[in-house]
Amino acid sequence: DSSAEVCYSYLSSGINAEYGGGATNKLSKIKDVRKSIARCHTVLRDNQRENLRKFYQKKKYIPLDLRPKKTRALRRALTAHEASLKTKRQQKKDAHFSQRVFAVKA
Repeated sequence: DSSAEVCYSYLSSGINAEYGGGATNKLSKIKDVRKSIARCHTVLRDNQRENLRKFYQKKKYIPLDLRPKKTRALRRALTAHEASLKTKRQQKKDAHFSQRVFAVKA
């Protein structure tokens, strides 16, 4: 966070030099400073999201932006558990008419 603030101050001095007709070395560094600020923001954002993921790991609901994106169809599909469930009727059928085992004569 402090490195971002240092970059901000450096950038503001560089922009002042740009409009004040200052040294060319400051003008050429403006792009680099902007890039380094972006790098700092990226790291901060990644750390923040990682902490949020840890916080919501055991919770029932997770914020939408932390959930896996996938595709719309995959998000709406049944989970593996839901797909494996059987109705009472099917359970009875399976119990009463189980798979028969035949002894094959070799």
